Amino acid sequence: MSRFRIIAVLPLLALLGGCNFVVLAPAGDVAAQQRDLVVISTILMLLIIIPVMALTVFFAWRYRHSNKEARYEPDWDHSTGLELVIWSAPLLIIICLGALTWMGTHLLDPYRQLGRIAAGRPVPQTAKPLEVNVVALDWKWLFIYPEYGVATVNELAAPVDRPISFRITSSSVMNSFYVPALAGQIYAMAGMQTRLHGVINRPGRYQGFSANYSGAGFSGMRFAFHGLTDADFDGWIAQAKAADGALDRATYLQLERPSENDPVRRYANVDPKLFNAILNMCVEPGKMCMNEMAAVDAKGGLGLAGIANTLPLSYEKYARRGAVFGAEPSYVLSVCTIEEAAAMQARAPAPMTPVPPKGTSTSTSTAIRGAGLPLPDLSLRRLDSLLLSGPGRPSNS
Repeated sequence: MSRFRIIAVLPLLALLGGCNFVVLAPAGDVAAQQRDLVVISTILMLLIIIPVMALTVFFAWRYRHSNKEARYEPDWDHSTGLELVIWSAPLLIIICLGALTWMGTHLLDPYRQLGRIAAGRPVPQTAKPLEVNVVALDWKWLFIYPEYGVATVNELAAPVDRPISFRITSSSVMNSFYVPALAGQIYAMAGMQTRLHGVINRPGRYQGFSANYSGAGFSGMRFAFHGLTDADFDGWIAQAKAADGALDRATYLQLERPSENDPVRRYANVDPKLFNAILNMCVEPGKMCMNEMAAVDAKGGLGLAGIANTLPLSYEKYARRGAVFGAEPSYVLSVCTIEEAAAMQARAPAPMTPVPPKGTSTSTSTAIRGAGLPLPDLSLRRLDSLLLSGPGRPSNS
């Protein structure tokens, strides 16, 4: 019977082969401090949990029905000493947990610059953090090194014992940037920037991935993080500079299209303004940046005079180039009232070719549009679509 039990347990032991204990044995100081916080908190809680579980078994055995030697006190209802033990011990544990959590929350704030590179080793005053811009794409990771002017896809590297400063954003849906050996996970969101500071203390190859489900290609959003010596990191940068191609805006718009299980790619040159354009969602030519729109709004907006700038904007996270859920572009051919639109049409610098709706003659119809907004290409669209509204169709509003 015992041999059968051992054989039955073997499949369960095989499942443990897939376990990865990198969280409990990280290679970065920030991740190590987070590990210590989890371990200490668990031990403090076990100081209460283990005695309670042990006493539960003890009382159940001690005062079982068949034990005639157990003390029987049906009128007992209070003990001051026992009450002090019952309430003071958990209270002390909660105080310790609260203090530990409060200090850890501030010391391990991902936005906080590092004060040390390892236990007992403060950051040298001459140390310059390695700047890395991170962009979560569908479904791959883009890393830009502004200091060196290179970029990589699904590959990240950093020198050992050098602080790393990450600026993180997303091109569309929300993801989570996570290298367990380096530091905790930080969300990447379109139109927003999050920060993370970390350091790697041991050379090696570690795994990074997205810890937030983001669609069909989510399982392939993995990348290699290389902890390198200074000499090896310089060599890695040299290899990146020797790669073919440059990452400009046109190349990025192609890279941004959803794809799965992408191989590692390197770019020898990067547009220095690309990351800010990605962050402000204005990579496409002629698109107003989000920070520019915020500045205009802060001054009261441009009103109807700014309609030419605001109408073409599309900041919804799904309407991206080639995205699975992306809608076709939508257009507004009239603004406010017909009279106002006609007045703006009269002030337009160039006349427009009339586009007749269904059932009307070309001699009596006149197309209208917003001030400054060019007429979309309707050559491949049905004329009766002018009477309808919705994604991918003109709308009269």
